[in-house]
Amino acid sequence: MLKEVDRLRHEHNKITREVASSPRELRQTKIEEAKRLLQELQQKEKELEEIERERELALMVLPNIVHESVPVGDESASIPVRFHGRFKVFKEDMEAFKAQLNGAEVDYEVLQWRPRPHADMLENVLKLGNTNKAGEVAGSRFYYLFDDLVWLDMALIAYAVDFMTRKGFSLVLPPYMLRGPVVKAIIDFDTFKDAIYKVEAEDLYLISTAEHPVAALYSNENIERSSLPIRLVGVSPAFRREAGAANKDLKGIFRVHQFHKVEQFVFSDPSQSWQIHEELISNSEEMFSELGLPYRVINIASGDLGACAAKKYDLEVWMPAQAKFREMVSCSNCLDWQAYRLKIRYVEKTGEKGFVHTLNSTALATTRTITAILENYQKEDGTVEIPRVLRRYLEHFEAAPKEVLRPSKGRP
Repeated sequence: MLKEVDRLRHEHNKITREVASSPRELRQTKIEEAKRLLQELQQKEKELEEIERERELALMVLPNIVHESVPVGDESASIPVRFHGRFKVFKEDMEAFKAQLNGAEVDYEVLQWRPRPHADMLENVLKLGNTNKAGEVAGSRFYYLFDDLVWLDMALIAYAVDFMTRKGFSLVLPPYMLRGPVVKAIIDFDTFKDAIYKVEAEDLYLISTAEHPVAALYSNENIERSSLPIRLVGVSPAFRREAGAANKDLKGIFRVHQFHKVEQFVFSDPSQSWQIHEELISNSEEMFSELGLPYRVINIASGDLGACAAKKYDLEVWMPAQAKFREMVSCSNCLDWQAYRLKIRYVEKTGEKGFVHTLNSTALATTRTITAILENYQKEDGTVEIPRVLRRYLEHFEAAPKEVLRPSKGRP
């Protein structure tokens, strides 16, 4: 069709030029022929535009090319890569715990008492949260936090920001909403459209992670190749409808519609992106190690990757009350999947261009991390210690807790 359009355009231009120099008796014939060619050209251009639109839609929905190290299969094919920390296991959960180790040898402590689930600690023991009232005024999966858990939430953000900026990441506070075309360029929109909030009567969507607005920071731009990699850390609330997550984690604050999140993001030279992918998961591991939360890292199987990522690691913390590993961090190399759609290229001084690679990883999501602290740092008497690495971010505030979370009387 492109060849046909080019041919018609050439013929039309040729005849148009000939009109002025043609004999009078042929001029009208030439004019009529030029009109006919123009009409045909305009029709073919419309057809070409539609074909190009269909082609672009087809390209946009293609998933990424999976890296050769990714296990093939559904969620059950995902492989634990490594374990870290000392795992607290209630004596009656030992069999379930060992079944999740995939044969790995780990350090663990057998508890003679059963840890309380984080939701019970939150609302009944410490009385530092209220999901029932939040459900009444906002709906399920919302929450109120009070007193020491609010301080803890802020300390976690401060810790993550401090950690990442010391690693050389530039701090970004991004927009909390994005236009529809931008969102569609960053995620597999058809798959996840029911999981994100849309602003009524406007082409705007609330962000579900800082990854998305940070990814759009260089949309439709060229980046000098010598300036790569560009390491950024975004801080924002995250809004998620969690559609399709029915009946999962209905109690507590593990799976909720809003939370605070610190996100690592890198624009990378294609030659460096796999090295940077390992760097990002290493950053997250270092943070959770400093927090004293035992975890495992999972190489996510191909069928559970989603369209954007060529490879993804999940960091999952052991939750003693649930006797399960639960996801805290997702770390992905998207290669040029997002950059192609956002039109972000690197450029050499020679003029050579190519698409950059984009990578993202959770640094820390506050409410999920709080659930892990409530289960891993609780004592048999119901007290909960504050991880030592967080205490320096609380000591400057007179009202903040210092070493343990203090029970509240509940709603003030």
